[in-house]
Amino acid sequence: MKTAPRPSNEKLRQQALEKYQILDSLPEDSYDDITRIIASICDTPIALISLLDNDRNFFKSKHGVELSEAPRDLSFCSHTIISDDDIMVVNDAREDERFIGNPSIEEENTVFYAGVPLIDKEGFKLGTLCVFDGKPRELNKTQMDSLKSMAKHVTLLFEERLKNFELERIQEELKVKNQELKDFAGIVTHDLKTPLSHISMISQLLAADNKDKFSKDSMEYLKLLEEAGFNLSRYIDGMLHFYQSDELVSDELDDFNFKELVEDIIAMTGKDPSVKISYSPAEPTIIKSSKAALHQILLNLVNNSIKYGDKKTTRVSLDLFDHEDYYSISVSDNGRGIPEDKIDHVFNLFYTADNEDRHGNKGTGIGLATAKRLLNHLDGTFDIQSEVGKGTNITIFLPKFHNLNS
Repeated sequence: MKTAPRPSNEKLRQQALEKYQILDSLPEDSYDDITRIIASICDTPIALISLLDNDRNFFKSKHGVELSEAPRDLSFCSHTIISDDDIMVVNDAREDERFIGNPSIEEENTVFYAGVPLIDKEGFKLGTLCVFDGKPRELNKTQMDSLKSMAKHVTLLFEERLKNFELERIQEELKVKNQELKDFAGIVTHDLKTPLSHISMISQLLAADNKDKFSKDSMEYLKLLEEAGFNLSRYIDGMLHFYQSDELVSDELDDFNFKELVEDIIAMTGKDPSVKISYSPAEPTIIKSSKAALHQILLNLVNNSIKYGDKKTTRVSLDLFDHEDYYSISVSDNGRGIPEDKIDHVFNLFYTADNEDRHGNKGTGIGLATAKRLLNHLDGTFDIQSEVGKGTNITIFLPKFHNLNS
């Protein structure tokens, strides 16, 4: 018996194998299907996906044997990975000088062997897809071609495994960065809102105490300072709500009354007599979704309709439609409308279709982005129909069966 020498690039080959994190991993159907199929095609009792570790062969998949590993020095596969051939066939190991006296011939009844190296995209031979039989024999061309093809499929599974690990790593990094951003938003809110409030308050006090002493320009500067503090405070509040919006979506759905939800939103929007809000259906209707998330979505849409109303009476309507597999909720108004070239952007963070709302304040472009973020968590979508000067209709679609926090 001759022990196969180690490949000249053994250290790098071992590193390449270890990066797949497949050694000592549990059985998987995708690999077991391959050994089962190739055993059938080659008409052999044994088929293995064998990976050559430092001192052993680890069997990622095994068909026809109970062993999960074997000594590398006794391995047929250790000879396969140092060969330049694309397949190694041993018709009768009892007559091959490399294997005469190998105890596996008697103990495991491995007289016939055929193996194809598992070569990764960098050219490293990680192991083999191989078949064994207890009697001398040969493989025909179809069987050998099948063995080669299935070996390539095994390496594709390895690459897919590696990509999945990379995606998991990226997702974990994104979670960490997102949490850092949330923490930062909280710190900014706490550390900036107090001094901003002081700036606005001091500006008001200075204006009140010195209205007969300061020049007209100085009073205007104080007013501008107060407005700047107010606007910056609105941005900070909006960003905090945006990054905290995920917390509104719980792991379980709620059963709640749509009518009560809308009436609560109407109460929160104030009692401006020039704003008329209606809804349907008028009777109590129970729906199943995330109550907190839907409340925030609709509140943002209604507030947006009110802020950008330009008619003597601003009219807003919320209408629920119960379909077989989903709900649709339309929020329509008679406001300014959105230019066609801006419709696709209004849900983008910081984007504002108009410079100022009905009160002369510049929008933050955060409210609708928050609504979209929440809707994504509910597996929902939206549609916007708008005509300048006539109004806007935003319809959200909520599947009745969805995965929260997906």
